[in-house]
Amino acid sequence: MIDSSDLGKLEIGDIIFTCIGTTLFRQIASASLCWSNHVGLIIGHNGQDYLVAESRVPFSTTTTLTRFIQRSADHRYGIRRLSTHLSDQQKAALIAQVPSRLNKFYHTGFDYNSSRQFCSKFVFDIYQSALSIKIGEIETFGELLSKNPNAKLNFWKLWFIGQIPWERATVTPASLWSHPQLELIYRSHDDIH
Repeated sequence: MIDSSDLGKLEIGDIIFTCIGTTLFRQIASASLCWSNHVGLIIGHNGQDYLVAESRVPFSTTTTLTRFIQRSADHRYGIRRLSTHLSDQQKAALIAQVPSRLNKFYHTGFDYNSSRQFCSKFVFDIYQSALSIKIGEIETFGELLSKNPNAKLNFWKLWFIGQIPWERATVTPASLWSHPQLELIYRSHDDIH
């Protein structure tokens, strides 16, 4: 959990990364060579806790930071922020993008071009639409899986019912985590890099 001395340090637009422990999400982390497999966006504070907007199964929604972190394996999380820092106007623009993206079905096929949401697409699109900033990288499954020679292709063939959609565009939590314009604000464990 965030130490009370860190509470004042978080800002609207901060991106929080976690590690969901289910098989699917562990395979996402493994395939993308990153500890994180889930991501959300700080959108405010309700007087008791920070609020996080996220795309999760079954719908995109908002939750508290405490609940968001509690779903993470071993309560592992990291928070990154745009290094140029956001103005109040930019923060308002991010928040304005959230309502129209809530209550959308989660896309378990991680198709960026679908009308459905998934966590990294949700955050990527909010930043791109509000600020014309691409946090992360859109890539095909072929590009993603070719970066990891140890990716469990049999899992992904099974997940996609026999055939991996190699040309399908997606965006991963890993590409957001490693984005050069983001700086680390907080990490819960020393081995989070």
